[in-house]
Amino acid sequence: MSQHTLTLLRFTYKKLKEKLTVSDSKKLFHEKFPYVIPGLYKRIVDEMLVELNLLNHQIEFKQDYLFCVGLTETYKEFMKGYKPEKHLDLLFESLCSSTNFKAEEIKEISQKSQKEFKEKSSEDLFKLLKGKNNSKIYPSRILNLGIFIIISKSQDLKGKSESETNNVISDIFEKLNLSFNKAEKDIGIYKSSLSKMQQAKELAEELKIKDKKKKS
Repeated sequence: MSQHTLTLLRFTYKKLKEKLTVSDSKKLFHEKFPYVIPGLYKRIVDEMLVELNLLNHQIEFKQDYLFCVGLTETYKEFMKGYKPEKHLDLLFESLCSSTNFKAEEIKEISQKSQKEFKEKSSEDLFKLLKGKNNSKIYPSRILNLGIFIIISKSQDLKGKSESETNNVISDIFEKLNLSFNKAEKDIGIYKSSLSKMQQAKELAEELKIKDKKKKS
């Protein structure tokens, strides 16, 4: 085992026994993921790393199934088109491990939960959500997006307008004693960020095509 690896292991063990600072998490992340992240995705990765680090500091926070769904699904959406694709698993693993989360555990909980919620009506989904949450839910952006993603896939909302969908989602948030005003902002920023990323990808592709034409 190299001296560099031993140093990293000692550093990781020390930090697991105490709260990681954002700087600690960034250092660990770059040790675990020693690749250049394309500019389009770098901001997203930085924001996720900071958010996960801060959540890990919250005493009331717990890694429940809603958090797991929110994290895995938003990561999947934001990373669409990332190259090389083979780096995506390592990137997610590095994000999680550098902020004291377990990537495989999160993926398993997310997959199991989404399978349970699949092809249910919004009313049935609410009953499941209510039944599974015996303790107080700790509100976070990732959790809000987890609920949004689960509800928006319900059978009875397929083909419905955005207004109708929002009304159903708002009602469910209120019944779960969560602030829909906060969730609405989180959902709006999430949709806007995805839209901006898509536009940036399309523009980059157009410029690439133009560049090829100039050279041919």
